[in-house]
Amino acid sequence: MKSRVEYAKASPGAVKAMRALELHVHECGLERPLLELVKTRASQINGCGYCLDMHTKDARAIGETEQRLYALDAWHETPFFSDRERAALAWTEAVTRVPDGHVPDDVYQFAREHFNETELVDLTLAIVAINGWNRLAIAFRTVPGSYHPPQPKNAGETKDGVLPAA
Repeated sequence: MKSRVEYAKASPGAVKAMRALELHVHECGLERPLLELVKTRASQINGCGYCLDMHTKDARAIGETEQRLYALDAWHETPFFSDRERAALAWTEAVTRVPDGHVPDDVYQFAREHFNETELVDLTLAIVAINGWNRLAIAFRTVPGSYHPPQPKNAGETKDGVLPAA
């Protein structure tokens, strides 16, 4: 597989804007493990190999278990996820699949039981961001396999404070 376009080189301003959104998501207070589950689940739905490679590596680097990563696609059927994680995953699926029937009221109510308004907006922005990264990586055929998690000083940051793309 060969990449069509190196989108970060072709439009650095656009990638800078996407990274600014990522920085907000990582600084908003939502739990990093939860964010990695959300990013991985959206990437599964969208079929983004690059982002699946990245976010499963990132999840493992912060202590996520193989069992939960392997079961993520069937989270409804497993006991491995907390109610808050289940609410986030249900919200992720609904927001990612908006064309399939918008975001149902019952999914919203479940999410609101576990997230305050600010958290739900930030969670939605995390989902918006990963869906955007998925579309960039899929459209331009970003080749999976080369990503290595940064060695962060603080969760979610690289040495220079800049988050990796996608």
